Amino acid sequence: MRVRLIGVPMDLGADRRGVDMGPSAIRYAGLASEVEAIGHDCVDGGDLTVPQPETVEPISPDYFDGDAKYLAETRDVCNRLADEVGETVSSGAFPLVLGGDHSIAIGTVRGAAADADLGVVWFDAHGDYNTPVTTPSGNVHGMSLAATLGVGEFTDEGWAVAPRVDPANVAVVGLRSLDDDERLALLDSDVTAFTMSDIDDRGLPEVAEAAFDVATDGTDGVHVSLDMDFLDPDEAPGVGTPVRGGTTYREAHAAMERVGDHIERIRSMEVVEVNPILDQHNRTAELAVELVASALGKRILA
Repeated sequence: MRVRLIGVPMDLGADRRGVDMGPSAIRYAGLASEVEAIGHDCVDGGDLTVPQPETVEPISPDYFDGDAKYLAETRDVCNRLADEVGETVSSGAFPLVLGGDHSIAIGTVRGAAADADLGVVWFDAHGDYNTPVTTPSGNVHGMSLAATLGVGEFTDEGWAVAPRVDPANVAVVGLRSLDDDERLALLDSDVTAFTMSDIDDRGLPEVAEAAFDVATDGTDGVHVSLDMDFLDPDEAPGVGTPVRGGTTYREAHAAMERVGDHIERIRSMEVVEVNPILDQHNRTAELAVELVASALGKRILA
């Protein structure tokens, strides 16, 4: 497989600064060499240009009631990312997108779904299902899944909505932190949500397989979105919005090994929310590299 790295040093969608350094930290942790050691070709496409928060005002566009900080800038970055991902897929390569905050998923998913019916498996502590009206923070990284699916105020936003993603083919894995209105919206949606309680009851491998059953039902491929706060902060301290009670090191690897079992169906992947400022000796970025390697086929005996 030919893997193309696309860095998106984006922190406009988050409260805490630092995730813009995530792509560099992940590269520094040896991502390219690890991918090649598995047997894949790896080409680094460099980073997209992202404006710094100091150079723009966090003003919501007039057509939104509510709040969505830096939305115009997020739209521009995600449009360019969608083009990059779409061109990568069309060339026969595998886009591996390095964030950056989770708002970049809006571009990744739309690019991967440009010419295919796409399922999505979303590994995350959060639902990312707020809208500009329901959000308590205005941070777009907490709206990325809702935007992708055209929920609420995003319904007519063509730059955000992935054209061929059915909510019935979306599974969120690892949920443990939801805002009140976001919880109600998820319950009212066709998205399948697996909480940490589900993982406690059923085990991560079974839950991951169930998520892939959802994402592969009648689709042409699957996008995998890995937010590093899926893991417990004791395992991954360098994330912007840590939530206690997440997955362990081995559970996270088990989840990514299930991804690897379906590699022929995986159309694209992203790893997001690595924040080196909050990390310990690049530990979270190194873990991100290990998990990506498991997703791309690395095994203990292989």
